[in-house]
Amino acid sequence: MAAFTIAAGTGNWFSALALGVTLLKCLLIPTYHSTDFEVHRNWLAITHSLPISQWYYEATSEWTLDYPPFFAWFEYILSHVAKYFDQEMLNVRNLNYSSSRTLLFQRFSVIFMDVLFVYAVHECCKCIDGKKVGKELTEKPKFILSVLLLWNFGLLIVDHIHFQYNGFLFGLMLLSIARLFQPSIFCLWFKPQGPRGFLRCLTLCALSSFMFGWHVHEKAILLAILPMSLLSVQKAGDASIFLILTTTGHYSLFPLLFTAPELPIKILLMLLFTIYSISSLKTLFRKEKPLFNWMETFYLLGLGPLEVCCEFVFPFTSWKVKYPFLPLLLTSVYCAVGITYAWFKLYVSVLIDPPVGKTKKQ
Repeated sequence: MAAFTIAAGTGNWFSALALGVTLLKCLLIPTYHSTDFEVHRNWLAITHSLPISQWYYEATSEWTLDYPPFFAWFEYILSHVAKYFDQEMLNVRNLNYSSSRTLLFQRFSVIFMDVLFVYAVHECCKCIDGKKVGKELTEKPKFILSVLLLWNFGLLIVDHIHFQYNGFLFGLMLLSIARLFQPSIFCLWFKPQGPRGFLRCLTLCALSSFMFGWHVHEKAILLAILPMSLLSVQKAGDASIFLILTTTGHYSLFPLLFTAPELPIKILLMLLFTIYSISSLKTLFRKEKPLFNWMETFYLLGLGPLEVCCEFVFPFTSWKVKYPFLPLLLTSVYCAVGITYAWFKLYVSVLIDPPVGKTKKQ
């Protein structure tokens, strides 16, 4: 509950948002989980049962410990809590071991570690200026940013359905960004560029790394989506880029959840998040030009027919046996177009936008 009391200065609404998303995460506990569930269980067993010298050499399971030492020590600490839930999960030879207590521990460990992410979001909200403050709470940039980060669709399905520990790691990233925006000697080092210029470049670098092969996992798109959320509530142009990036980037995560029971869950959660993102940012920048042109609108609407074809039409065609990879191919190519387009718009904005506090004439 500590995560829900940190926002006293911001108001009860932040606590409500954090509590609400935590309850949603609890409801997702029984859902499908990927092989990463067994990966992390095995790492718990390795770090708990073996001396440090054997951590990176133990190969009883195919899921050997291959993350940096920081994460190995993280698993070691978790293992000392796990032993109170089910000691058998810490046996290296219990391959593919699963029990109700193991499931609860693994799921709740991810939820608990999100406390750092919640705190980081709270700190990031302090960095948002109040120039565009609406009369209603739901129109305030800080409220919108909190929803975009705390209820991020991609982070929900990757961590709390697919199963990983990205939340607290992204929390460290957002906390670092928040500290750059806060007055200090360190921020002065970035004075010529400004912290927002730094954030824009950071987002561009993360997106470039994702596009050009630095990381092959789909979840890496979140490295760009999350910091882009901070920019989206400050400027209409950035809001437009964010909406294109987050919609296509999140849809590209759909193949991670390929089981039938999770189909309505992922569709509903993405629809809710996407509709909120578009409507809230349109309201925030209603006095400026539309966030999408006709081409962008047509492209984003095309995701609907694409989903219908891949999930509801293709399985009943003769191509399902001959070309089983076709839906994944179509999804990847279609999303690649949108992400590339967002990257190009962000790249152009980095080059031509004036520094914060200066006009284009200056």
